[in-house]
Amino acid sequence: MSSDPSARRPLKSRSTAWAQFFSRGMLRLGLKPNTVSLLGIVCAAVGGGAALMAVRSDSAWLFWLIAAVGVQLRLFCNMMDGLLAVEGGLKSATGELFNEIPDRIDDAFILVPLGYAGGTEWSIALGWAAMGGSVLTAYVRALGASITGKHDFCGPMAKPHRMFTVTLGCLGMLTLDLMQVALPLLTWTIAVINAGIVITVWRRVSHLAKVLHQRPS
Repeated sequence: MSSDPSARRPLKSRSTAWAQFFSRGMLRLGLKPNTVSLLGIVCAAVGGGAALMAVRSDSAWLFWLIAAVGVQLRLFCNMMDGLLAVEGGLKSATGELFNEIPDRIDDAFILVPLGYAGGTEWSIALGWAAMGGSVLTAYVRALGASITGKHDFCGPMAKPHRMFTVTLGCLGMLTLDLMQVALPLLTWTIAVINAGIVITVWRRVSHLAKVLHQRPS
């Protein structure tokens, strides 16, 4: 976890009673922040894998539920590693690496399989585009932080927003399966994510450009 306070995404959920309960439990178990970051990759892989299995299973609704849970557990791990590092006093020399690199792997493990689960050339292309776009949003944020010293977490399709949209898509597919209705919901979901990523990158670059223009020459 980074020692820079501005590198922490502002989350109201960090101060909730349930978040504090789980962080204390993890501390008692001796879990380290970097370990929790790696667990997030496992959760992302479970979520993406379940999405792929859903389109090949007669119990698709169950796999869509697992996919949604896996995505949310990925976010849970992302929050917990920061809580353990900062509030738990377990910062490490490699914390910044484990704070960023697993996030990029998580996005790949979720967004690309979601595209393949869509089953069309368009959905597959959009899945890969969303994965690349998620890396770009993080790159622009990191570039801005290297120049201005502050991280810009604005949306509308930052990491929590992407995962919320994916979760809605998975739950929507679960509902459609139970209703036995066929709609290209995954393609729509990934298209929305890509559109939001474009707007997010544009906003972050615009904010950074504004700061640079305000600097004395």
